[in-house]
Amino acid sequence: MAAADAPLCRIVSDAELADPLRTVDSIGWLGGSIQGWKVLCLAGGGGRQSCLYAAAGAHVTVVDLSPAMLELDREAARKRGYSVRLIEGSMDDLSMLAGADFDLVVHPVSTCYLPDIVVVYQQVATVLRDGGLYISQHKSPVSLQTSIDRPSGRYAIDHAYYRSAPVPDPKISSSVANRLREPGATEFLHRWEDMIGGLCRSGFVIEDLIEPMHADPKASPNSFADRANYVPPYVRIKARRRQADRTFRSERAGTLWLPDS
Repeated sequence: MAAADAPLCRIVSDAELADPLRTVDSIGWLGGSIQGWKVLCLAGGGGRQSCLYAAAGAHVTVVDLSPAMLELDREAARKRGYSVRLIEGSMDDLSMLAGADFDLVVHPVSTCYLPDIVVVYQQVATVLRDGGLYISQHKSPVSLQTSIDRPSGRYAIDHAYYRSAPVPDPKISSSVANRLREPGATEFLHRWEDMIGGLCRSGFVIEDLIEPMHADPKASPNSFADRANYVPPYVRIKARRRQADRTFRSERAGTLWLPDS
């Protein structure tokens, strides 16, 4: 992606930096200020997010598997004058980081590249402080099941929901296909019980969930926005790390636990 100059691999712009917190948090999940926060951009290299969070006043660490993506962060930070810590590593092994050290972990779409999403959640839980936020975005399971285009007039469910094998390559080369499925990447479908239930079982309370809007009723057939009318491509989750001494025992006994209760 970095070599192909994909849109997600272009360093932050002046316009985005004009109001950095609004750029990364248009929903308002972060409460209006992250000044002094310790933020981990997990699998978030590419020269954009690191600088935006640094510009908003955070102390930023980036963990990414790709040296090329980290180089974009290094270039952007040098150009803008920000201090950013860059670490080459995988999202399913954060043992190089101190435990309970971060106020916020930001995780763009990338869990689809690993077969086990719960392992990632468990790693994030170890590096977040009690009460810290985990904001992650994922590919919707049904989007990975569904055909890229609809030559017969309808999008089709092409792939089984219950599966452990990677989702087959769509073998379609188009702007829509490349936006939905990274060319050459091995991707896994994660079921809702793992994506949501696994997050809860890993020590988090889910505070909000949205499906970012990409649909356009007037979009031309077989376009990205047309497909989004029928199949939401992404889901974004706001979760908070529970206090370490909390257990599921009372919940399983029939008591409903709520944040701050």
